[in-house]
Amino acid sequence: MNWVHLHLALNHVPVLGVLFAGVLLAVGLARRSDELQRVSLWALALLAAASIAIKFTGDFAAEALAAEPGTVQLDKNLLNAHEQSADQATTGVFVLGLAAAAGLFAARGGKPVPRWAVLTALLFALATFLLMARSANLGGQLRHPEIRAPAS
Repeated sequence: MNWVHLHLALNHVPVLGVLFAGVLLAVGLARRSDELQRVSLWALALLAAASIAIKFTGDFAAEALAAEPGTVQLDKNLLNAHEQSADQATTGVFVLGLAAAAGLFAARGGKPVPRWAVLTALLFALATFLLMARSANLGGQLRHPEIRAPAS
């Protein structure tokens, strides 16, 4: 396994994890389940920590691709767009993790999770998922030209 393989394997975790934890948080809100809300906030906080670490595998993957002999020349504009979108997604997941941690902190000592914390985390989870999905799509286009938009 090299850095490219590791990056491709790991980057699915935060994209799908934020989606599923966000859905679980919405279910917890709809059911007024403090337990589901707590579990979801913990999942989002842990995904944020993991996502920041996973982002660094992309830096190593880019270096490995550049050094790979016989590699088809990558579209530098597409690579730059993917890197910029990954930076935005990483910022989003960091803010999401802070929001989830703030909600958990506000609910310490057996207090219920505040509604503002759940709604804030839901909003950030949606925005972060969209940023991550965009970054994943751009990353997929690097090696899969069939998913690129047709040139006009």
